[in-house]
Formats: sequence, C-alpha cells, structure tokens
Amino acid sequence: MTLPNAIPEYNFHKTKYGAELLIDVVTLKDIKRYLPQKLLHRLTYYDITFITEGEGHFSINEQEYPVKTRDVIFTRPGDYRQWDVKGIKDGVALIFEEEFLLTFFNDMNFLKNIAFFNAQGNRALLSLNEEEYLLIYQLLGQIKKEISNYQHKDKHLLRAILYQVLKYLDRIYSEKTPCQPNHIVTSCTDRFMELLSIEGRVHHSTSFYANKLCITPNYLNERVKNDTGIPVTKHIQHALLIEAKKLLLYTDHSINEIGMTLGFEDTSYFIRFFRKLTKKTPGEFRRKEKP
Repeated sequence: MTLPNAIPEYNFHKTKYGAELLIDVVTLKDIKRYLPQKLLHRLTYYDITFITEGEGHFSINEQEYPVKTRDVIFTRPGDYRQWDVKGIKDGVALIFEEEFLLTFFNDMNFLKNIAFFNAQGNRALLSLNEEEYLLIYQLLGQIKKEISNYQHKDKHLLRAILYQVLKYLDRIYSEKTPCQPNHIVTSCTDRFMELLSIEGRVHHSTSFYANKLCITPNYLNERVKNDTGIPVTKHIQHALLIEAKKLLLYTDHSINEIGMTLGFEDTSYFIRFFRKLTKKTPGEFRRKEKP
C-alpha cells in the first residue's frame, strides 16, 4: 500500500539531456530546490556527494555524520538521507545508476567490490586532503563537460571517467578506513542485504529471502549470521523498525495506515512488534519524538 504524502522517493531523471543518460553531476543547491519541507528522502540510485562549502550534519539511515568542506558522503539505492541545509551551504553530487556501468563492464559485482558502497556501520564518510579533493574535483568537471556536450556515442568516455573516480576513491577509502572483522561479507549475505533494502517493508519472513536467492532458510541464516554476527530475523526486524520510525516521525499517517504499509494486516500485531523492540507503543514514540 502506498500512502499519499509518504517519505518522498527520488528517481533518476533519465532523459534530462534528451536521450537516456544514467549519470549526472548536480549541486546540493539545485537539489534543495526540489526538496519538500520535510527534508528526509529516499534515493533509488547511487550518490557520491562532495561537500564544497559549509559544515553540519548529514544523516543516512538515522546515522549522523558531522561533515565539512572536502568531505565525501556515499549513498546507495534504498538509503534514506537528509542534511543540515543551513550549515551545509553547497556541494557537488555525482549520481548514477548501476545499469550505466553494467553495460560497460558486464560485471554484476563491480559496485559490490567498491569498499565504500559495501561498508557496514559508521563508514559512509570519507575526508579528502587538498590534493585528493582537487584531483576528484577536476574529474567531476570533466564529467560535467562531457555531459554538457553529450552525444550518444560519448557514453564510453563518461563511463571511463566514472570508473576512474570510483577506483580512485576506493583506493583512498581503503587506505584511510581500517579493515574490521566481519566487514567483508559473502555474496550471499550481500544479496540478502540488498533484497532487504528493497523488500523489507512488506516481506518479513526468512523463507521469502531464501526463496529469492534459491537457497534454504537455514543456509541463508547460517551465512548471514557467520558474516555479520546477527541472524536474518534480527536484520529483518531492524529494517522494519527503521521504516516504522521514519513513517511515525515524518508522516501524519495513522498507526493503522502505517501498519498496513509495512505489511501488518492486524494493527494490534504491529503495536506489539513495535513495543517489543522499543518498550513504547507507536503512539507513545510519535508523541515523544516527532519533531
């Protein structure tokens, strides 16, 4: 069920330049013009945002990052984000869809092997020094120039520059971010987490995700628990709880409507689920926490 005035979802403007093009470079000032009063929104594409002016907090999936000039924020499809529009004056966002690279590399796992798009926990932020920042900014300028002179035959050059940006950032990120146990996940766990980000609102059973991955529920749980230390059911519950909190805080929908949106046919079951994990009913949480 989709409710009116729900958290806005931003899709890629594929025909902004006439023919379909799945890459763009935009400023935060331009993005802010399209944001509603409630700044929280969800992306359906990859986004690498470079802070160029100001400082403040950038929030991704309820994790807040203090950012300043020359910092980089990485966002994946399905992520929720918002930022301090008063403190963060401007930035440049490199946005693209996975399909844009797949048609170039024919490698389904390319983005899954990029460290900053597969980081677990508090690792979506990277700080660049002046030399690194200037090099990346120059590459972004090249992408912008190619887009402004875009012709269908120029896609390969755009992909090549994007590849250079991704690999350069990947190298810097890997050097500056120490490896930690359980941060390298198997493809099985990775695919589960990707599915969960898409289907987590309405599908709450381990068997659903196991069937999608063509494996048994026991095997899925074993792999996910080995890689992350947390069983599948806990991942599902956590994802569902995050969605519930967002809808309670950033929409005016009733408890019953939110429960239905999240796949609970019985409102009382949704209330019990929420209270079990938070020690509060959805109504109590909303009254205390809603901005």
